[in-house]
Amino acid sequence: MTQSPFRFDGKTVLITGAGGGIGRSLVAVFREAGAEVVGADREAGLLDGLPIVRQVLFDQADMAATRAAISADIAAHGVYDAVVANVGFTRAEHLGMVDDAVWAAELNINLNGAYALTDPIIAAMAERGLGALVFISSVNAIAHFGNPAYSAAKAGLVAYAKAIAVERGDEGVRANVVAPGSVRTPAWDHRLAADPSLLDNVLPHYPLGRMVCPVEVAHAALFLCSDAASGITGTVLPVDAGLTAGNLRFVDEVLRGK
Repeated sequence: MTQSPFRFDGKTVLITGAGGGIGRSLVAVFREAGAEVVGADREAGLLDGLPIVRQVLFDQADMAATRAAISADIAAHGVYDAVVANVGFTRAEHLGMVDDAVWAAELNINLNGAYALTDPIIAAMAERGLGALVFISSVNAIAHFGNPAYSAAKAGLVAYAKAIAVERGDEGVRANVVAPGSVRTPAWDHRLAADPSLLDNVLPHYPLGRMVCPVEVAHAALFLCSDAASGITGTVLPVDAGLTAGNLRFVDEVLRGK
C-alpha cells in the first residue's frame, strides 16, 4: 500500500517557536502525521508537555547563538527532512511606535534570526539533495495592516523564501511561506481582557467573519512540507479568513450600505 503523501512517518521535522500558540498546534499536527518533531524555543520550560524527540534552545534575536545551536544539532543528529520557521514577535503597532532600536530588534528576531536559523539547514539539505522549508510570515507581508517593522521583516521572509526556491531548487530544496491573518492564540487574551469589544472592530474585516485557528495555520504548513506539495516552491499561501482577497468593509459600508 502506497503511503499517503501527507504522512511524515520516518521523517524528522524541526519546528521553531514550538512552545507558542501556533507552535503547539504545529507540533500536534506533525506528530499526528507521523513525524518525529524537534522542538526549538528560547527556554526549555516553554516546551513542557510537548511530544518532541528533543529540544534545541536559542534566542532567535541572537544570530550567532541561533546558528551555533542549529549547527550543533545537525552535526549530532543529521539534517531535518522539513523545517517550519515559526518565530515571530512585535509590539510596535504603528509608525509612531518605531525608532531605531525597535526597528533593529524586530528585524533581528523576525528576519535576521530566521536567516541564521535556516542558512546551515539549507546547506545540509542541498548536500543531501532533499528538504522542505516553510516560513510562517504574515498578511502584513502582502499589504499593510500595521506593525511596520514586523511587516518589513515578514516581507523579507517572502523574498528570502523565493531566493531559496530559485537558487536551491536544483539541489532538491523547496521553500514556501504561510501568511496568517489574525490567529486566535493566547497572545490575544490580554488585549481582549483590556477591551472585550475589540473583536467587534476586527471581525468585520474578515470575509469568513472570524479569525483563523492555530491548527488551520498548522495544516497549511503540513501540506507545504509534505510530498503532496512536491511541485510547489516559492509560493505564499495566505491563511487569513479571506482578509487579503479584498476589502469586505468597503463592500459592506460603501456598496451594500450596511
